[in-house]
Amino acid sequence: MGGYLIYFAIIIIVPLWAQMKVKGAYSKYSKVPSSTQMRGAEVARKILDANGLYQVGVEETRGHLTDHYDPRSKTVRLSATNYHGHSVAAAAIAAHEVGHAIQDHQEYAFLRFRHALVPVANLGSNFSWILIMIGFFAGMSGMVLLGIIFMAAAVVFQVITLPVEYNASNRAMDQVVSLGIIRNDEERETKKVLNAAALTYVAAAAVAVLELLRLILIYTGMTRSE
Repeated sequence: MGGYLIYFAIIIIVPLWAQMKVKGAYSKYSKVPSSTQMRGAEVARKILDANGLYQVGVEETRGHLTDHYDPRSKTVRLSATNYHGHSVAAAAIAAHEVGHAIQDHQEYAFLRFRHALVPVANLGSNFSWILIMIGFFAGMSGMVLLGIIFMAAAVVFQVITLPVEYNASNRAMDQVVSLGIIRNDEERETKKVLNAAALTYVAAAAVAVLELLRLILIYTGMTRSE
């Protein structure tokens, strides 16, 4: 019983802690203006043009921290605060999303692999628990195994996301430094924003792996008792 309590505490506390780190870092550095006073949209456009990605658009999108790169329309979308903001945080996040655009242009292997996994990962996320619960209640270990296989695909997607995100952040740092978008102490502050954001992906992957391992152990117990 104690082991389960610790397990559930971990899968609840770790993501919450990661979210708090992100919100804390973003809240702090969104109030720190960058020395160049470039808006997030200008940062994104400058990096894109410097890399010859003139065809990639930069658009404003609704929501808070909804920033992303859309590989289908070749568009970097920034939330209003980051699109219009002149802060270190806005520059960091804009540069990170452009990092994904550069990955896409250069056909970065892990990004290609992640894109290929999207249909399978979506299927796994939507149906794995249905199959697992049916298997548990019906005592059908084969159904549980099928659900675990579907879940494993979703877990692989989350694990593959880690190198994709860290690589995009590394690219972002290289670009903002080499193009003079940030200066002096801003490099350290920019890294803090990017590292905090990366923690959410690390936490999600860690929780997903733990859950998958737990289900595998349960499945192993079911097959032994059959």
